[in-house]
Amino acid sequence: MWVTLPVDLNSNSAKQQEVQFKAYYLPKDDEYYQFCYVDQDGVVRGASIPFQFRPENEEDILVVTTQGEVEEIEQHNKELCKENQELKDSCVSLQKQNSDMQAELHKKEEDLETLKSTNKKLEQQVKAQKDCWETELLQLKEQNQKMATENEKLGVRVEQLQAQLSTQEKEIEKLVQGSQDKTEQLEHLKKEKSQLLLTLTQQREHQKKLEQTVEEMKQEETTAMKKQQELTDENSGLSKTLSENKIMCSTLQREKERLEKENDLLKRENSRLLSYMGLDFDSLPYQAPTSDQAGAGQNPGLVYGNPYSGIQESSAPSLRTMKRCPTCKSDLADDIFGPTLEQQHMEALCLNCPICDKTFPAREKQIFEDHVFCHTL
Repeated sequence: MWVTLPVDLNSNSAKQQEVQFKAYYLPKDDEYYQFCYVDQDGVVRGASIPFQFRPENEEDILVVTTQGEVEEIEQHNKELCKENQELKDSCVSLQKQNSDMQAELHKKEEDLETLKSTNKKLEQQVKAQKDCWETELLQLKEQNQKMATENEKLGVRVEQLQAQLSTQEKEIEKLVQGSQDKTEQLEHLKKEKSQLLLTLTQQREHQKKLEQTVEEMKQEETTAMKKQQELTDENSGLSKTLSENKIMCSTLQREKERLEKENDLLKRENSRLLSYMGLDFDSLPYQAPTSDQAGAGQNPGLVYGNPYSGIQESSAPSLRTMKRCPTCKSDLADDIFGPTLEQQHMEALCLNCPICDKTFPAREKQIFEDHVFCHTL
């Protein structure tokens, strides 16, 4: 059984330890047992008095003694027990010393044999080592000469390295100063970074607002595209109507030219007749009737009346009342261009904003384009 170590090993006071043995470890009747204290190396450090367990001898013997004799016997018994204990302790100590000395003697003999064999081996090794040392001595002498040469070279190299070291120290000082400057720049950059992060956050918020605005503008653009498509379709219809009106206008222009030629012929004929009658055409207050005055009757300026009044009256229904467009300066006939066609003609010559329905004259095209561009901002 192993005993646990006391808690305080350095204390000089006595410590009471307890060990609990199992039943099958206890000694049997008529058997002597002894406590031996062994350390972890197997060395006996102490032993107790041999003891045994046996029942008491129950004999029916009655011994009658006086109190003094009993005390004397007990005192003598105590002295004997004490002497017996001392003898047993001495015997155990001697036995222990004897066993220790025998073990030590055996160990010394073994060590002696080991030392003898080791001594022989060492002598052989010393002889071999001596030869090896002599060889190494020669090699070391040669190496010493080489080392001396190398030492001189190293001295020169050391001087060079010292010069390089001083140069590097100066460079290190510069680097340290540069490192301090870099640290200050780093702090400044960190501050700028924080400011940039704040600006970036604000820009992101602004970007979100812009994205929302773009979405709204896209929706407006979709609406404008639809309206533009409608206007394109309407413009196509108006273009078609305009082309038809241009054809009619060219027809009317040719008709006008033809009528002007006929009017010139009539003027010449009238002049000829007046000359024949002995009158000067230029001296008369009469002027050639206009298209809106055709069929109004004879001019009182003629003495004998207009001999071709019947012809003019018959031709009057073929003449059309003409109007001039204030925008394109073209002539328009009343019987062909009614109020609806005249309105379509005016709309074809105007520019309408597809977003706010504002109207611009065709001659102000640049102002119209600038106005539409402002809606996209």
